Amino acid sequence: MAKILVVDDEADLELLVKQKFRRKIRENVYEFIFAQNGEDALEKLIENPDVDVLLSDINMPVMDGLTLLTRLAESNPILKAVMVSAYGDMQNIRTAMNRGAFDFVCKPVDFEDLDVTIEKTLQHVLQVRSTLEAIKENNILKMYVDENVLNFMTSKEFEKSLLENETVEATVMFIDICGFTAITENVPANVVVNIINRLFDKIVQEVISQKGHVDKFMGDAVMAVFRGKYHLDRAIDAALAIREQLKSVEEIVSGKKIFKPEVSIGINTGEMVSGNIGSASLKRLDYTVIGDAVNLAQRLQSTAKAGQIIITENVYNMAKESFKCEKIGEVSLKNKAMPIVIYEVME
Repeated sequence: MAKILVVDDEADLELLVKQKFRRKIRENVYEFIFAQNGEDALEKLIENPDVDVLLSDINMPVMDGLTLLTRLAESNPILKAVMVSAYGDMQNIRTAMNRGAFDFVCKPVDFEDLDVTIEKTLQHVLQVRSTLEAIKENNILKMYVDENVLNFMTSKEFEKSLLENETVEATVMFIDICGFTAITENVPANVVVNIINRLFDKIVQEVISQKGHVDKFMGDAVMAVFRGKYHLDRAIDAALAIREQLKSVEEIVSGKKIFKPEVSIGINTGEMVSGNIGSASLKRLDYTVIGDAVNLAQRLQSTAKAGQIIITENVYNMAKESFKCEKIGEVSLKNKAMPIVIYEVME
């Protein structure tokens, strides 16, 4: 719904506008707000920062329309003004255009022409907002993505690669911050976000230091993937380092609640499918890994207690020469017909 501010000291104009646009008002296409002069209009803009279009008379008491134009940029730079004035008032119209008026209509007002003018002005406002949003997103992207990557992302090669998939040997690790849900119920939202971002940052640093890739953040959990030489060893090294990092984090106190950050970790290795999962038509694809090996890693994490790093017997046999592990025993996992023997990585 478009929000339009009408500024005019003639009281009957408000009634006319409501009559002529009653259908669009009823159908929630337009919402009109009315002000008696420029000063009143500025107060209305503070109360309604989402106004799209301003319709303003030029000659008004207290603050005229031309003065109002000079004040619009500081209150709402995206807002566009359409000036409403007498046909013979050409000097004022030229002044208004030079001060940034988008268009003007003449009195007596032709409401069909006014409707067309409003629609045209709204389209311009929407285009400006869309452009600003694209610039904002692009600037955010530049903060995190190398320029060479950005150039690749606009190439035909990138478009083709979006739908290419492969089978890889890799190690997947799921890291969950234990007990974090409870703290979210007792502290303000901004505090929650700051806490979890700090903890995620410590986790991510250790993943990157072992040349791992953070696949995604899932609530208060992280999924990481390790490929290349010694991917299993590097994943376990990262897990041990993450556990140590969180031991050094101070307790978080909120009222009677005390939260000591700890992690539970599940690690598995094997063959998995790597590719872009999602909808190409929506351009919403998640470059990730899927398969039984991935699912099992997540199930292992769900069985792990705070401070535990859990692996399967198969992974234990691959890693036992490099890491000290202790056998826990058999567990039944979702979608697994037979119990699985699991081990805890100690050091």
